[in-house]
Amino acid sequence: MNTVTEKSSSVGGLLRTFVALVRTMRPRQWTKNAVIFAGIVFDAQLLIPDSLMRVMVAFVLLCLASGSIYIINDLVDIEKDRQHPRKKNRPLPSGLLPIPVAIGAAVIVPLISVGVALMFSLPLALVLLLYIVLHIAYSFWLKNVVIIDVFAIAAGFMLRVVAGVVVIVVARFSPWLYVCAAFLALFLAVGKRRQELLLLADKAQDVRATYKQYTLPLLDEMLRLVMTGSVLSYTLYTFDPVSHPSGPVLLLTVPFVLYGVMRYLYLIHVENKGSAPDEVVLEDMPLLGTIILWGVAVLTALYLG
Repeated sequence: MNTVTEKSSSVGGLLRTFVALVRTMRPRQWTKNAVIFAGIVFDAQLLIPDSLMRVMVAFVLLCLASGSIYIINDLVDIEKDRQHPRKKNRPLPSGLLPIPVAIGAAVIVPLISVGVALMFSLPLALVLLLYIVLHIAYSFWLKNVVIIDVFAIAAGFMLRVVAGVVVIVVARFSPWLYVCAAFLALFLAVGKRRQELLLLADKAQDVRATYKQYTLPLLDEMLRLVMTGSVLSYTLYTFDPVSHPSGPVLLLTVPFVLYGVMRYLYLIHVENKGSAPDEVVLEDMPLLGTIILWGVAVLTALYLG
């Protein structure tokens, strides 16, 4: 009986550790990796099975790579996270995930991601390797450099888009979409910095070094700048006749983008949300509904226009 109990306890412990590891890899934030589909969607190849399969494989490998970065980031910030009102409940700072297990996963998971990508697509493997190196640099250094920290986040978003482009042969993918992805990433990153600065108040400098230099007026000005850039770059893309033969019909999707950006600003300034962009997108029904309607409008314009 004791043997059975011990085995049951051991299995339960392994299961709890595995669940804690998956939580540390932040599955909810893998929604950010959906931008990898930008290439196949805007190049009108979404209905081509081979192209879709290749991008799906790239998406899974990207999720593994990004998940490993979250593990590394939590290992680096474990002491600071213990002082954060929300992050202290994460598996690593709370003690649910043993540090040796996290270190092992931080080594093995990136090797699996890049190794499989190498067998599948050399360009994809190089993009994933660059993505991992960039974010390791971010975890150890770049996140402590004011302004450069949000630029590093934007670069990561652009690499996500590139990962979806290099695995297929694109013919009409506009460079403007890279600009859109970069501005959108900057918009979300700056908004997150602003809300965390408000949330943490006097403890902000203990949690993130750059909060010694960021101020609310500065972040508000940066937010206005990148918001304008996001809307303008997308609007300019809709005017590009080479990228989409559907003509000016894609311009009709701009109001969805404009409303989505304004709604996000409302959530930041009025409802004090935005410190976790992935949660805001999934939990705010008007914003989520706008994103869905925008997606339907884009697909209609590109595939039926």
